[in-house]
Amino acid sequence: MKKIKLRTILPGFLFVQLLLIQLMSTFPVAIETYYSNGIYPYISQLWRGLFGWIPFSIGDLFLFGLVLLILRTIYRLISKRISLKNTLLNTMSWASVLVFFFYFNWGFNYFRVPLSEKLNFTITEYSTQELEQLSQRLIQQTNHLQVKLTGRDSLKVIVPYSYDELYAMAPKGYRNIVAHYPFLDYQTPAIKNSLMSTFQSYIGVGGYLNPLSGEAHININGVKTSAPNTISHEMAHQIGYAAENEADFIGFLASTHHPDTYFKYSGYKNAMLRSVFEMRRRDTLVFKHLIAQLNPGIKKDLKDNQTFRLRYKNPFEPYVKKGYNLFLKSNKQKDGIHSYNRMVLLLINYYAENEARAHEEGLPYKKESNEHP
Repeated sequence: MKKIKLRTILPGFLFVQLLLIQLMSTFPVAIETYYSNGIYPYISQLWRGLFGWIPFSIGDLFLFGLVLLILRTIYRLISKRISLKNTLLNTMSWASVLVFFFYFNWGFNYFRVPLSEKLNFTITEYSTQELEQLSQRLIQQTNHLQVKLTGRDSLKVIVPYSYDELYAMAPKGYRNIVAHYPFLDYQTPAIKNSLMSTFQSYIGVGGYLNPLSGEAHININGVKTSAPNTISHEMAHQIGYAAENEADFIGFLASTHHPDTYFKYSGYKNAMLRSVFEMRRRDTLVFKHLIAQLNPGIKKDLKDNQTFRLRYKNPFEPYVKKGYNLFLKSNKQKDGIHSYNRMVLLLINYYAENEARAHEEGLPYKKESNEHP
């Protein structure tokens, strides 16, 4: 009797939740104050503390269990072991539980005050010329780091660390920026190899945060020079920055201010690619001119990225991206999957705030020599 009652209540609770979520999304200041800076830090610390020390992914195991439950339900429905009515009730009940845990554990961060407002960034649009200047600046810095790491502009950067070593090193970047950005404090690491790296490769995902366990998961099949920035990006999600452009920008800050040069290279490479490929959407001739400025060693690195994408290319990936696009838009990310490209606007503001940052080596507020970091 209790089971039937619960199965009746939960589907109704699902609709109540969806209405409340839409209502709460209109109050970003309240979300920022009472959730993102209120209860969320305790929630995230709890889950990362519980699962972070375990050497394998608990979050992936949760997902495997969910997939098995779905397959079991489909089998029982086809074999007529359960009715369509019971299937719908069970599905809506599970959906109700998952929606609750998703938003309570992490998802309300989609509705917090934009990072640009916290940083007092004022530029809302930028010209093609400004984008070109940003791209050239980032190309120059990426070229410099590639030569610094290899000794020759024609050699490809090869990361000498294991993934476990990268996970252990990653928090150092956050420690280097927390003095200037205290709201980016990162504690209790929980970064792991994804048990679904092959699946992630086929759907074009480099990493993801599991909101049910608080763990950051990294696709270990990808090009390793991208891994330090991807790790830093997922760590930004862990501390409550859900928007992809904001996580990308915070990942840029953490990786480019990391004491290790491989992290710096990874962060600048990602930012450079964001800006250069944004230029392709505006002016293909300028885009080609920018690509021509890259060192041959960096082009080899990019060739590896292309080879990786072609290896896992499949007809289902576009549909997965469309689904994720709809998911982001439903969570007030109006640009959907193109939210990543909005990171360029944050970079424009970042460099405009202090022109000297183009040539820094240390913390954002500390002016150093002309040597690129």
